[in-house]
Amino acid sequence: MKHRLTWPLFWRIFLLIWIAMAVAVLASNMAIRELARRERVQLEQREDLARLARQAAELEAARGHRAARRLLRQAGERWQLFLILDEGENAYGDGPVEGRMRMRHERNPQRPAVIETPQGYRLLAWPRSGGAGWLDPRMFRSFELGTTFLVITLACWWIARRITRPLRQVEVTARAIAQGNTSLRVIESVADRRDEIGALARAFNAMTDRLCTLLERQQQLLRDISHDLRTPLMRQRVAIELAADMGQDKDLMATILRQNERLEAMTAQILTLYRVSEKGEGIDRRPLRFVDVLGEVLQGVAGYATQRGIDCQLSVKESASEAVILGNDDLIHRALDNVLQNALDHTPPGGQIHILVALEEQRLVCKIRDEGPGVPPEDLAKLFEPFFRSDQARGGKGWGLGLAITRDILHAHGGSVEAENSASGGLMVRLVWPSSSRNAKA
Repeated sequence: MKHRLTWPLFWRIFLLIWIAMAVAVLASNMAIRELARRERVQLEQREDLARLARQAAELEAARGHRAARRLLRQAGERWQLFLILDEGENAYGDGPVEGRMRMRHERNPQRPAVIETPQGYRLLAWPRSGGAGWLDPRMFRSFELGTTFLVITLACWWIARRITRPLRQVEVTARAIAQGNTSLRVIESVADRRDEIGALARAFNAMTDRLCTLLERQQQLLRDISHDLRTPLMRQRVAIELAADMGQDKDLMATILRQNERLEAMTAQILTLYRVSEKGEGIDRRPLRFVDVLGEVLQGVAGYATQRGIDCQLSVKESASEAVILGNDDLIHRALDNVLQNALDHTPPGGQIHILVALEEQRLVCKIRDEGPGVPPEDLAKLFEPFFRSDQARGGKGWGLGLAITRDILHAHGGSVEAENSASGGLMVRLVWPSSSRNAKA
């Protein structure tokens, strides 16, 4: 395998910020120097400054440096400039800080404008702070800070975008896979990155491939076992019935037959679960009047409910009495029957099961509440997983497949199912289907 050179994310961030700061400082300095040069050229080209320089030089020669200083001070106050007349070792200007101004001229990158005179003098000119000159030191500092802030802000935005976009793509892919689209993977542009994010994306894709392979093998194994069990179970049942007819111990044969029937029922449940999972929304469906399907289910469980002394209380809102859903009759019947059987198994004798059918925002809602012990809160989210049974409080008789089948049937019909412990006791299962605008026809 070819070794890929990686560039750790830490060093990317560190170097990008460092380069951004260096670029900001260089750019601001270059811009300031260019602006200062342009201002200096403008001052050097001013005719009034050239005339002032000649006048100051003439006064210096005729009447001494005091007269020249007075002239420069007056002109500097009028034009908001620092003005110094320079002649080799001597400098005369418009204030008592000529020496310091001369040092500033020698050290400061913002060099003064220099105007030569025929007498051999030079007039040095700076804009005063806050005066007519628009490039004073405060403006330099503000410009440098502003440029630095802008460049670093853009660099940090770019860094944050480079980090968050691929991570968001990984998150979106993970959510889609969690919702059942196991064919998705993190895109190559993210997985090919040579940093920790790219390594995370590659590890995520490898993990997803492995999990999907294991899940597919598990489903195939259960599917094959279920198919292979049906034939010997059917033959075994025929043999048991023949043995009972031939005078064998009837009680023993009845016990064996009941166990055989339980195995057949479990096999049928597994096959139904995987049939719904595989077909998904591709199942055959037609318009169904919901209360009719629910009535058939209630009739089917009436005998078991009477045997246990349980009363099923049905309440249908007027708006939902004619509600129609688009679905598969057998599968919806199976989904409702699974929930009702679960409620009957966990309601104590003499109790009641409360069923409410209503329309909520163009969606048909069926709530089924039992009077059993409820479910521990930490188990509520697992109730609809295959083979899960909350035996701590609800010692059920099944294999943990009924509610899982109900969940897959509801999802295949564009609906949803959830469970919660009712405030008045027991477990309430809420089934939701999209409602059709059509009315059922007799």
